[in-house]
Amino acid sequence: MLALRPEVYHAWLRLGEVVRAGMDPRRYELVTLTAARRLGSTYCGLAHAAALLERFYDDVALRAIMADHHDAGLAPVDVAAMDFADRVAADPAGVTEGDIAVLRGHGLTDADIFQIVLAVCLRRFFSGILSAVGAVPDPVFRALPPDVRAAVGATDEAFTRQRDDAGGS
Repeated sequence: MLALRPEVYHAWLRLGEVVRAGMDPRRYELVTLTAARRLGSTYCGLAHAAALLERFYDDVALRAIMADHHDAGLAPVDVAAMDFADRVAADPAGVTEGDIAVLRGHGLTDADIFQIVLAVCLRRFFSGILSAVGAVPDPVFRALPPDVRAAVGATDEAFTRQRDDAGGS
């Protein structure tokens, strides 16, 4: 897909590196997973669930986060960050000063909050590309637990279907 414009792909990779460098890696993955799920991006949801499983959580913890992050034993600041990420992913123009105040109340600085916005909007961009071209998830993601795959909408069919008009990934 992005092989058609390698310079765009390399610029996106560099932007991603810069955004990730500005925030805690675990929180980056949590808010990115949240955004991917809100956007209905199976591909991105699987990729970030896999990163969380590989680097930060065991199966049980990840399943709890995906079932309901409010009841998964996360720190309140992480729950608030995920709620905010969901809000930004769903409706960036709808973010209010009240939404920001909640995060400040958890000790996040304006720079921390901006990093969440950057991470979510980066995900909005890339998820949009993947959805528009009908990209299918990489087969490696089939190794994720079935309920984790289901939580991001990845059925077995999702790994093989391609949009006829997009010419595949």
